[in-house]
Amino acid sequence: MKDHMHKNSPMKLNAANLDAFPETILRPRYDRADLRAGIVHIGVGNFHRGHQAWYLHRLMQQGLAHDWAIIGAGVRATDATMRDKLLAQDCLTTLIELSANSSGAEIIGSMIDFLPVEDDNAALIAQLAQADIRIVSLTVTEGGYFIHPATKGFDATHPDIMHDAANPTTPRTAFGAIVAALKLRKEMGLRAFTALSCDNLVTNGDILRQTVVSLAYLSDPALADWIDNTCSFPNSMVDCIVPATGQNELALAKGFGVDDAAPVTHEDFRQWVIEDHFCAGRPDWDKVGAQFTNDVHAFEAMKIRILNGGHQVISVPAQVLGIDTISGCMEHNLLGPLFLKIAHEEIAPHVDAVPDMTPSAYVKLIQRRCANPMIVDTTRRVAFDGSSRHPGFVLPSIRDGLAAGTSIDGLALIEAAWARMCAGTREDGAVIAPNDPFWADLNVIALRAKDNPAAWLSMTHIYGDLAENARFVAAFKTALRRIWADGMSAAIQNHLNR
Repeated sequence: MKDHMHKNSPMKLNAANLDAFPETILRPRYDRADLRAGIVHIGVGNFHRGHQAWYLHRLMQQGLAHDWAIIGAGVRATDATMRDKLLAQDCLTTLIELSANSSGAEIIGSMIDFLPVEDDNAALIAQLAQADIRIVSLTVTEGGYFIHPATKGFDATHPDIMHDAANPTTPRTAFGAIVAALKLRKEMGLRAFTALSCDNLVTNGDILRQTVVSLAYLSDPALADWIDNTCSFPNSMVDCIVPATGQNELALAKGFGVDDAAPVTHEDFRQWVIEDHFCAGRPDWDKVGAQFTNDVHAFEAMKIRILNGGHQVISVPAQVLGIDTISGCMEHNLLGPLFLKIAHEEIAPHVDAVPDMTPSAYVKLIQRRCANPMIVDTTRRVAFDGSSRHPGFVLPSIRDGLAAGTSIDGLALIEAAWARMCAGTREDGAVIAPNDPFWADLNVIALRAKDNPAAWLSMTHIYGDLAENARFVAAFKTALRRIWADGMSAAIQNHLNR
């Protein structure tokens, strides 16, 4: 898309004005009056509109999937605010793509309505029970699936779940609404729909199945069995950086000539990998770039190890050095090379290729995406909650390296950098504000580890048997001592020189 900023005063985004926007703005070529609903999406935030709604819009632009239009829905107060904004502009959204050298705007029209947000979810249940709704998709955040923090199973003790189990016809949660609607469909002799999680959770379909079936079981075990046997819950993997909308984003849309109350900015990359398990049909998303596969796990593993693990490699030392953005890390004379060295030598060798993408090609892709200066992603956000992220994103690569007898020194350096970060100060003396749910504990142990590095590895709930591995322990101790004695930059330089 070409970079084009509109000089005249911006026009309100609505259906009546669609044809009057500048030629440079792409817009629906299809007649939206002909669209019919096939999908209800619960949790209409920026990510959904910049990702799933875009894929559907692209299909509609080809004259396809006109009976798959989206109806928006939600169960939280913030959803009601989004509803007001979108209904006032006929559910149209401006998407602004930000690449390193240009930007462009597109108006998408794949959503046609937004249900009232109600305490008892009556309108949502009634809509989900309609025969033409064949997919119910969700972006309700990773933390929204009622997973018990200790057992990782279903949390039946949560007050909202207890309410829905006791009041199944007037539920509070999205999952309660899904169960209530499926009960109505079963009673009416209608087939089940596909429930599709689009949240950034490993095995998100399996988790969604667990939540819905477990909740149904609390009030109606026979219904729970029917759902388990007839509904489909495909696993999927989603990937696209979509920043929050603030004043800058609103101004950006106006610069293109569009007065949009809720525009969405996004990077010039999208990925959507989905298991092809749909009990009531689906749009042909594969015609516009989505990938259907029976092995979502391989794609997830590549993303988690290289993108999410790579994010820790740069963001943690960046916090100590006072570098605020991910693109700033990639430009940095030490952190950019550090990412490439560790990714190529210590992460990629333990990742399997997926169709059309080798691990080393994926490293190059992530390097390009992280370097995009137009996407302002902060190192503080990326380094947040290290006590969850390191065990999930970094330590598996260390374990694989130890098992294979390959280098783990770079990743040991990153673990040492994390211990240094949790000491709570940057090298220039500035305070690092608490950045983990367990920050107070981490801070005490990090300060102890300054003189006794083994103290950090004593956190067995994080490191497990790695604390007993002589090679990892030695590499970690050497790295942490070097960081405290010579500084972070010197420790990184030492690693780059190997």
